[in-house]
Amino acid sequence: MNTADLGLPVAVPSTALFTDQYELTMLQAALRSGNADRRSVFEVFTRRLPEGRRYGVVAGTGRVLDAVENFRFDETILGFLRERGILDEPTLEWLAGYRFRGDIWGYPEGEVYFPGSPIMRVEGTFAEAVLLETVILSILNHDSAVAAAASRMSVAAGNRPLMEMGARRTHELAAVAAARSAYVGGFHTTSDLAAGFRYNIPTVGTSAHAFTLLHDTERDAFTAQVDTLGSGTTLLVDTFDVAEAVRTAVEVAGPGLGAVRIDSGDLLLIAHRVRQQLDELGAKDTKIVVTSDLDEYAIASLAAAPVDAYGVGTQLVTGSGHPTCSMVYKLVARADSNAPGAPLKAVAKKSMGAKSSVGGRKWAARRLDEDGVAEAEVVGAGEVPEALADRQLLVPLVTAGEVVAREPLDAVRDRHIAARAGLPLSATQLSRGEAVIPTEYV
Repeated sequence: MNTADLGLPVAVPSTALFTDQYELTMLQAALRSGNADRRSVFEVFTRRLPEGRRYGVVAGTGRVLDAVENFRFDETILGFLRERGILDEPTLEWLAGYRFRGDIWGYPEGEVYFPGSPIMRVEGTFAEAVLLETVILSILNHDSAVAAAASRMSVAAGNRPLMEMGARRTHELAAVAAARSAYVGGFHTTSDLAAGFRYNIPTVGTSAHAFTLLHDTERDAFTAQVDTLGSGTTLLVDTFDVAEAVRTAVEVAGPGLGAVRIDSGDLLLIAHRVRQQLDELGAKDTKIVVTSDLDEYAIASLAAAPVDAYGVGTQLVTGSGHPTCSMVYKLVARADSNAPGAPLKAVAKKSMGAKSSVGGRKWAARRLDEDGVAEAEVVGAGEVPEALADRQLLVPLVTAGEVVAREPLDAVRDRHIAARAGLPLSATQLSRGEAVIPTEYV
């Protein structure tokens, strides 16, 4: 959900310069050669999953739709391009009226994907479609990487809540996108208020070590926080001595203290000690929150610990070691002439090594076994086999330039949970492995 869904005012800047210069110089050359209006089909896919990952997560689709809708060249942008001498006047005149008027199909946001999955298909003239390459890839590569990390962390956490708190570990705008993607992948809240405002994600936050150090004593700090936020707040107990801090926290807030947070040390050992101490002090309902450079492996190692919630920052917003998904945007088909209605011809890059691609306007479907569990990602061009007709994955996102697939973020989050549950059980293993199902081309 964005601020427009909430009825809140928001400035919508143009996204037209979120692109590489060569998109515009290709446009200029295509206009000059007379091929700019030739019907073209571009597809977004990845040739491989990040090493060791078993599935990917489609995230950022809603942001792509916003970016496409706002990809406009106003006078300020055209003036910049003119001043730099990047484009000639006929091309600038063409850009002044640019609106994407084609069609976009894609996997619905939150769905899982595999090597070769055509997760987005952009159809239109070459001129209007080629301009969108960079902005689409920058969004999908970043957001899908964060969502995949979040999904793995969600699996590791089980039913325990996850808090996204990585805003201080990445670019300020990337932080907002990361919070959104983390929510898609299974996180419950974010510390980033801009993400809460823009996407209606629940927000959380209480205090840092600086607040404790500001006061003359730890008791003074706890008292100030409880007086301000109530006894249900979360008190940070590892600034000095944890055992003494827990004792003081319960004395100040009473047995109704909401939670204590541990941000350093041997979290497994400390969590057990703190749980025992809280119970002995009568604070049996006080929860334990742990932070401190967590990733999916650290979360999994705490499965047997008396931990009630996790806060994750750096590893989440950097994709837990894989900050991009290596998605590409390739021309896979184009009209065989400039004549209106000319049939499409499959085209593909035939590079040496791993950079070749498969041509043709493709469909994708997921074949299930007799128990309803996914067993293959089936990708093809041409007619869809009757047996897979009701299992197709691509849905219309933009039709004749109009966005047709906006949806609440909670629906996206629910879709991901369902899609992940439909994979073989080995998909949720954190050990390194290949894609959990094969991609078959037909």
